[in-house]
Order: sequence, then C-alpha cells, then structure tokens
Amino acid sequence: MGLYLRRELEKGGEIAVWQVSETEQELLDIVSIPKDELEEVFMYKSEVRRKEKLAVRALLNTVFEDKVYLGHHDNGSPFIQNNLTHISISHSGKYVAIITHPTEDVGIDIDSLDRDYSAVEKIALSEDEIDDLSKKNRNTQLAIYWCAKEALYKRMGQSGVDFSKQMEIDKFNPKDEGEIEATFIDKDGEEEEFDMEYEIFDDYVMVWIVD
Repeated sequence: MGLYLRRELEKGGEIAVWQVSETEQELLDIVSIPKDELEEVFMYKSEVRRKEKLAVRALLNTVFEDKVYLGHHDNGSPFIQNNLTHISISHSGKYVAIITHPTEDVGIDIDSLDRDYSAVEKIALSEDEIDDLSKKNRNTQLAIYWCAKEALYKRMGQSGVDFSKQMEIDKFNPKDEGEIEATFIDKDGEEEEFDMEYEIFDDYVMVWIVD
C-alpha cells in the first residue's frame, strides 16, 4: 500500500506511517537509498527486518525534500546526519512510523494489538498502574501502556531506564484515540511531566510525544 498516513501535528512536526505490503524488490525499486545504508539493510538475515528498514527509507524520502542520511547514536536512537530535524522511528512488521520536529525532542512507538501484553504488567508497570488496570480491554490497555513507555524512553534518550520505576502513566480509559499524561523520574529523583497522544487503527496502537 505504501504511505498510509501523513499528518501535521498541532505542536509542529509531523507523523508519517508506511504500510509494508510490498515485496522486498518492490521496495528496492521505489526507494533512493545511500549505499552504506543499503549495505546495512542487507546485513539483516530477516526479510521482515530488511523490508522495515527499506520502508523507513521510503518515509524519509517522502517527508524530506532533500536527501537525508540516517545515523544512530551509541544508545541506538536515530538522528539525521545532515539535518537538525529531530526524529524517532518505530516499526512492527506491518507498519513503520516516523515522527519529526524541527526543534523539539520526539518519541514514537507502534505495535500490534494481536500480541499478548500480559508480561508488560510484570516488567514495566508500577503498582499504581497495575491497580488502574481494568478487566475490560485489558490487553489493549497494556499495549497502550507499553507503547507509551517505549515512546517516552525514545524521547528521553537515556540508557538503563527502569520502566516500572522511572516512568509513570496517569490513569486512562482506552479509546480509539486520546491523550495520556506521563511523568519521567530521572536517577536523581527529578521529575518531568509530558503530554502524549495515542491512536488505534487496523488493530495497531501508536503513541507519540513532542516535547
């Protein structure tokens, strides 16, 4: 299908989502990709991963007028080597998503609702968050929690973060789309509050942050 969604955000910047329905060769035929990046793509043994990487490049070619070169910090977070635009990337098989902003730090995560998220309760939620879980739509709620914390983790760009202790998501009732309030506590105990947004489509959940 190709470009599935492209949306300008109220806080500036934009989100773009690619639905990966093409074959690997079809993606190779439509993307213009730097040689070193292409070599990196072919280092992956998994065809799914190669297609995800090619779809990221397709989105970059769509969003940016001039050719951009993608790099990664030591912690794995992406950056544009020849452009000051902030970027975050997420992929989950069928969909690849990027968020960009000219000046603000960003984070995005997308994942399938078909997964079993029961393990998230044990490894990523605080006691208060567990208490806020409802029996109805529990897996969807856990998926939103997980994607929210992943997006916040990407926004902060710190290593060794304890998802259950350093991130707190305020109670919310899962809907098709909505807002989430989150708090990040750094290792010195300093707290920073954020407003996040989420959307559910085609049995996927996507959460993003611009701040």
